[in-house]
Amino acid sequence: METKEIYVEDYMYYNSENGYTVMQTMEGRQDLIVVGYVREDLTGETLSVEGETVFHPQYGMQFKMTDYHVIRPTDEASIRRYLSSGVIRGIGEKMADRLMDAFGEDVLRIMEEEPERLAEVKGISLRMAQEFGVQVEKKKMLRDAMMFLQTYGISNKMAVKIYEFYKEAMMTTIAENPYRLAADIEGVGFKTADGLARQMGFAMDSDHRICSGVSYVLTTNLQEGNTYMPREELLDRSAALLEVPREKVSELLANMVMDRQIFIREERVFDRKVYLAEQRVASLLTEHNWKNSLEDDVIDKMIRRIERDEDYQPDPLQEKAVRESVKYGVFLLTGGPGTGKTTTLNTMIRVFLSMGRKLLLAAPTGRAAKRMSEATGYEAKTIHRLLEVKASGEDGSGFFERNEDNPLEADVIIVDEMSMVDLFLFQALLRAVPEDANLILVGDPNQLPSVGAGQVLADLLQSGCFASVQLTTIFRQSEESHIVVNAHRIRKGEMIRLGNEEQDFIFLRRDRMQKIREDILSMILRILPKHFGIRSDEIQVLSPVKKGPLGTEEMNVLLQNYINPRDPGKREHEFGEKLLREGDKVMQTKNDYQLSWQIRGRGDILLEEGEGVFNGDIGTIRRISDYDRTVVVLFEDGRRVEFTFDQIASLELAYAVTIHKSQGSEYPVVLLPLFAVPPQMLRRNLLYTAVTRARECVVMLGQEQIVEAMIRDENNKQRFTGLSERLEELNNEENSFH
Repeated sequence: METKEIYVEDYMYYNSENGYTVMQTMEGRQDLIVVGYVREDLTGETLSVEGETVFHPQYGMQFKMTDYHVIRPTDEASIRRYLSSGVIRGIGEKMADRLMDAFGEDVLRIMEEEPERLAEVKGISLRMAQEFGVQVEKKKMLRDAMMFLQTYGISNKMAVKIYEFYKEAMMTTIAENPYRLAADIEGVGFKTADGLARQMGFAMDSDHRICSGVSYVLTTNLQEGNTYMPREELLDRSAALLEVPREKVSELLANMVMDRQIFIREERVFDRKVYLAEQRVASLLTEHNWKNSLEDDVIDKMIRRIERDEDYQPDPLQEKAVRESVKYGVFLLTGGPGTGKTTTLNTMIRVFLSMGRKLLLAAPTGRAAKRMSEATGYEAKTIHRLLEVKASGEDGSGFFERNEDNPLEADVIIVDEMSMVDLFLFQALLRAVPEDANLILVGDPNQLPSVGAGQVLADLLQSGCFASVQLTTIFRQSEESHIVVNAHRIRKGEMIRLGNEEQDFIFLRRDRMQKIREDILSMILRILPKHFGIRSDEIQVLSPVKKGPLGTEEMNVLLQNYINPRDPGKREHEFGEKLLREGDKVMQTKNDYQLSWQIRGRGDILLEEGEGVFNGDIGTIRRISDYDRTVVVLFEDGRRVEFTFDQIASLELAYAVTIHKSQGSEYPVVLLPLFAVPPQMLRRNLLYTAVTRARECVVMLGQEQIVEAMIRDENNKQRFTGLSERLEELNNEENSFH
């Protein structure tokens, strides 16, 4: 760690969203570029900075600042330079000279403590003097706040974020309850807040600490996909985290219930927000669970007409699915690969269109929406785009313009890949569904559940409260696909044949990670593109894990070097340990409601524009500009997005992605390395999801025992969710479909 004393001449770049700054400074008589996170305007200030000197391949030598302290000028020359810098609006060189002549080296104290005395100087009115005093006071408050946080080991970047949230109330708020940081500030976990509180002298068994610890455990539980936690487990985990007796935690749980921070139902503890979301979803679905008066024979006539026009014969389950999708306000269609979901969906669409109904189609991700569009011939949007997401607030959080006051304009709404839809997104969708619209939910409950909290599709099916059809027949053309056949065997827990005799389902036994990496490269660069007539970047590596030699992080670096190698004609941008290059396949890894996008047609005509790029969206880097400090990405659904260099931390290479991130996607060929997989990843639905992502071929490389353990899935852990019970409570036997 280096320490330097610098004078800040000017800002070359400043990001108002996160405080990232590039400063032109002087170290003695030498120019020095300093980069780091600040919030205040430091122009004209002298700083003591800590960090390290680094060489940037594009910008040369620069000092990467991790911490700084303002050095108050003390001698006449440095004070004059400070005042002349323009750091205080309204004071230039001439005014600085007059102030120095009037007050000398005491001028800064007077500006802080007796600002009205500045009016003694010719050209400064009392109002101006008071304004100068206000500016100095604000700078002092911000500086004191930053120093306060840095004293307790909070990084400069995080200190900026905290101050931006609380403003002038920051120090008072933290002094009263530092645990609020964990609830209010993204990126500040309980442990950080707890460390700060302990340094400030808060007791181990303080009420604030225990309530915050319980909330932290419930939040962690939510991030694991659960919507509640068994009371005894919550007590155990909270007591262990806090190192306090279970009885003390139990006592505070009662207080949290009284304050409506949590709800407890039959020894199940819910966070308030989650409990109310499950209640709202159950209520909206129950209200929408109507049945119309259409007779079966009327619907059957429409189905027969479409069968004649399309020249195909559906099986009885498919016909039942179409019939009930028309009759009921909420209908669930499920089935595995090769069971005719797409054909059934297309028949539904044609029946509704023949009735003159207006349809909207949606899916959770851009890739899933694109697949839905290709399969049906009708435009499908992501749920976020359908609901017209907008950014709001300084934190960039999002809201949906479509809701109960501004519902979707549709008679029929069809949502595919419902296994990916979490509780909160589903709640937002239901709020926008018109009362008389048919809501058709399509999915495969054997896929991985949503990344977010809940298991909506599984809970709706389990409740038995809605009309539903599960397609089970594997059609003749699909019976020839070993991908389809093996997927159904995996789903049932049956062992599959592992070998390389089949053309579309191959297992290669490998006992070394390096050999697997070499074989993946060989297949992607030569063998598979030639055999299937596809590009290397159309072949997708799916890994159960992110870390390690076969994890997505290391595999992406390897694959980037070979699939999209360095080229004088391709511009690059390096940040941290990441390198992005024009032509790279990338994925957005978090929801960003503020990013603007455009869809353009031929002749660069603007067709559509909006806001929001979401976790899991995949695209290709089209342009990198060092001059504009931007990266342009064209996503698969046609949206063109311009990222600033400060926004690209959410982009990752996508030559290899985790199986979880592949949900809703389909690829010509999937390569699946299965070697030394962690025990928690030995899941049947993980293997099933990976296999069903492939359209033409699956290639597994690794150990037979890993495949067998995943199919057995002896852990088979289910999520803790309460939606099915909320639904059962609101529905009676008369409108159930057991």
